[in-house]
Amino acid sequence: MKNSRREFIVQSSLGAGALLAAPLVAQANPRVSFSQSNVGDTLKVALIGCGGRGTGAIIQALSTKENIQLVAMADAFKDRLDDCYKSVMNSRAKDTSAKAVQVNQKVNVPEDHKFVGFDGYKQAMALADVVILTTPPGFRPYHFEEAVRLGKQIFMEKPVATDPAGIQRVLAAAKIAKEKKLNVVVGLQRHYQNSYRDLMKRVQDGQIGDVVSASCWWNNDGVWVKPRKEGQTEMEYQMRNWYYFNWICGDHITEQHIHNIDVINWAKNGYPVRARGTGGREVRKGKEYGEIFDHHIVEFEYADGTILNSQCRHIPGTWTKVDEHLIGTKGKVLFDSAKILDLKGNVNYAFDKKTKENNPYQTEHDELWATVAAGEYKFADAENGAYSTMTSILGRMATYSGQIIEWDKAINSGINIAPSRFAWDADMPLKPDANGLYPVAVPGKTKYF
Repeated sequence: MKNSRREFIVQSSLGAGALLAAPLVAQANPRVSFSQSNVGDTLKVALIGCGGRGTGAIIQALSTKENIQLVAMADAFKDRLDDCYKSVMNSRAKDTSAKAVQVNQKVNVPEDHKFVGFDGYKQAMALADVVILTTPPGFRPYHFEEAVRLGKQIFMEKPVATDPAGIQRVLAAAKIAKEKKLNVVVGLQRHYQNSYRDLMKRVQDGQIGDVVSASCWWNNDGVWVKPRKEGQTEMEYQMRNWYYFNWICGDHITEQHIHNIDVINWAKNGYPVRARGTGGREVRKGKEYGEIFDHHIVEFEYADGTILNSQCRHIPGTWTKVDEHLIGTKGKVLFDSAKILDLKGNVNYAFDKKTKENNPYQTEHDELWATVAAGEYKFADAENGAYSTMTSILGRMATYSGQIIEWDKAINSGINIAPSRFAWDADMPLKPDANGLYPVAVPGKTKYF
């Protein structure tokens, strides 16, 4: 007998208690079809994290063809939740068939379904079938654990953690999500982009031979700064200016450059065994920039000896590049220009970006929601999301320390950089000195082991 989408959702949720107590055994083949949907069912979604990415993600979700309703929202800050709600209610969008979508007609969030504070996510999740996790990444492991515990279908943004302890929490929850057959899509959207899918299939089919070297970049001017305001506690300031604190952001090698690093992991079908590199603060030296570096240059080494040369930089006025290249024994791949070259530089293949490229941010939602609506289980992105996030953390540890950092030692280190509790008056692990400056890693002096 076929299950309706509602039965699929309910059965996934009811299995929570038993599976949390059961051995964590991964599914050998997670792509198992369950059922078709009943047309009349409405899928309820909760948005956890109402900043810019959360606003974009929920609009993309509500722009799909499926019968969806936003029923709950949660954020630490009321102003951010209110701004998001206003943006969603005023948005206009089109689905994949270019049909206009009245996004606000898919919204039913009364005031008592708007939750503000550190624990609001628990109340919001309880009201939904599907959750969208788009807070800054330092909170992701806790939110993902709760969503899995409740048996929810999940979209979560990258990165999925900021330290090895967080990675282990995500990996443990990912195993349970597989057991419960919960769809999990992670916002590493290149996996949902037509040109990347096409080129990667050609790589995996052997068109460029064995991958022996790789390079990737995220070099640009940088991002916003949120100045400190009078009366803010240290917790509030760090959360408002979250990009510049590692417990909540992970540094830009983790928050942004993960996209490029993940592409190389995808091509190698694996993860590095060690990293070595250099980095520092060349221009971002003021107190408003917290503790993060403005450049990282890392060599990641894979088990077969392949080296990934990785660069990310936030320095205004310098050359920019966001791209990934592969070199194989038979040819090369240039992902941004979507071309495959022979070893002499001649173009052997070019993906038609003008007519065949898609919006991967929309596609990841289109595919997730269509799958959930059909009562199927197809997506298990959490483990790769965790390992690619760990790759970026490995790089950060290498640049901060100036040492060679081994994967196994780092991922099993238990290093936890989060505050001991989440509260506005929490004693923060990183505090400014009398001049407002924060401690910054010093290669050669900063130690992990």
